[in-house]
Amino acid sequence: MKIFVKVKTGAKEEKIEKTGENNYIVSVKERPKKGLANKAVIKILSRYFKVPQKNVVIISGFFSRQKLIDIKVKKLINPLLPVKNEE
Repeated sequence: MKIFVKVKTGAKEEKIEKTGENNYIVSVKERPKKGLANKAVIKILSRYFKVPQKNVVIISGFFSRQKLIDIKVKKLINPLLPVKNEE
């Protein structure tokens, strides 16, 4: 799943605000120094989407407030649907 994120650094509290179907505003306490803000964004998004941090990847916008982020979410299998056997 790809999402667009606008990052606000130096916030008093960390929070996520959903502004559209795939658009979010993420506020983090860290300043954009030595990648600390990017690490904080990854950490807060991993908690929000309940995935490991390694599943949250910044695709573009490493040095920008606007970021494109890929979140690898497990696909849930519906137990009511028949499973196709591939041979």
